[in-house]
Amino acid sequence: MAVAQTRVGRWKMLLVLLVCAAPVIASYVTYYLVRPEGRRNFGELITPQRNLPDVQAKALDGAPINLQTLKGQWLLVSVAGGACDATCTRYLYLQRQLREGLGKEKDRLDWVWLIDDDAAVAPELLPALKTATVLRLPVKELQRWLEPASGAQLRDHLYVVDPMGNWMMRFPTQLDTQQAPKAKRDLERLLRASAFWHKPGR
Repeated sequence: MAVAQTRVGRWKMLLVLLVCAAPVIASYVTYYLVRPEGRRNFGELITPQRNLPDVQAKALDGAPINLQTLKGQWLLVSVAGGACDATCTRYLYLQRQLREGLGKEKDRLDWVWLIDDDAAVAPELLPALKTATVLRLPVKELQRWLEPASGAQLRDHLYVVDPMGNWMMRFPTQLDTQQAPKAKRDLERLLRASAFWHKPGR
């Protein structure tokens, strides 16, 4: 009798878990498998996906922050040194513009700058970064998680991470304002596909 009750309890628990997971599964099936004829992604889908590492980063004020605390939001990520060259400046601008271009859905996406060295950030950049998450992380830790396309550098891409912490997309190198609408379409599709289960805020 006790064995039968235990078995029934386990099946009920499994059923509850499946019901809770169904919206997540449905959204990913919709995005990855059920694609209209002729539709193409601008960004490259990453297979297998890679989860946010359990490592300590540092905020600009030196406060320690575990990278996994970024889970719960879609992330649009760039990597660059603190000195922020021309490519870095362009990517930070595009990250902000792409987020703003999402309109009422923008609060579901955070834009993140991961600094891979010890160089100081220029004070004139700080006002533009008020809505960004800026963290300093050793380049070796970044290389264990993110990966550029063949022949490219880690700093050459923008990366997309889903709310569960999975790095799942990489935009082409040298993204510019002319290509930005294509990246925006990918972001909009991802947000639509995840609308079943993801809401703004962590």
